[in-house]
Amino acid sequence: MDLGLGGKKAVVVGGARGIGYAVAETLAREGADVAITARGEDAVKDAVANLRKYGTNVIGSPVNVQRADEYKEWLARVDEEIGGADILVPITSAGGGTGSEKYWQRAFEVDVMGPARAVDALLPGMVERGGGSIVLIATTSALEAMGGPQPYNALKTSLITWGKQLALAHGKDNVRVNVVSPGPIEFEGGNWEMIKGTMEKFYTSILRQQPMGRFGKPEEIARAIAFLASPAASWCNGSHLVVDGGFTNRTHF
Repeated sequence: MDLGLGGKKAVVVGGARGIGYAVAETLAREGADVAITARGEDAVKDAVANLRKYGTNVIGSPVNVQRADEYKEWLARVDEEIGGADILVPITSAGGGTGSEKYWQRAFEVDVMGPARAVDALLPGMVERGGGSIVLIATTSALEAMGGPQPYNALKTSLITWGKQLALAHGKDNVRVNVVSPGPIEFEGGNWEMIKGTMEKFYTSILRQQPMGRFGKPEEIARAIAFLASPAASWCNGSHLVVDGGFTNRTHF
């Protein structure tokens, strides 16, 4: 299937590692120009160098999404440099944490305001140019009461509702908005690799709950995101796609 991504312009916030890098790589491989960011300068440089092998225009520079002014400036700059974003995938996350207000504030700034500021910056251009595609990233932790009370689960849940609201508001503008909720994903340097080394019993307990006997891989999430972002998914708007290998127990009607 041709996803129709050749020549598209994509912005991937958090695109230097893990799922974000896999998304940027999938889009570049399919012929899209890509702008990426992350906090670490070296990680961004390495990611950009690796992605350029696919022959498209790839740019990137570090930014901390919690620094609102710098982040907004970065979004405006790369939007201009790549010729106007057709696709936005804001994927940065503060991760988990319980027991302190600081985790709520950090999760709000990264998991909620990170995507919100990106949408605010790039959506008007999409509307003006006659269309675009936004894919927000939630989590299976937003769907079931797992992992104890923590801001990560609660604030990621808000993206599902917001994504639907955006889809309804901007369908008339030919801007599609969809949400993907990944299950546990394991990769080198990722959270689940860290958990495996520090909380082996917990890691094993979650692994045993996987119907397919393993955790997911970044590229398995990236392919789903790339499809929803692409013209091939032209009738998908306001959708919420759970990509978890059957991990969650909820039934979708």
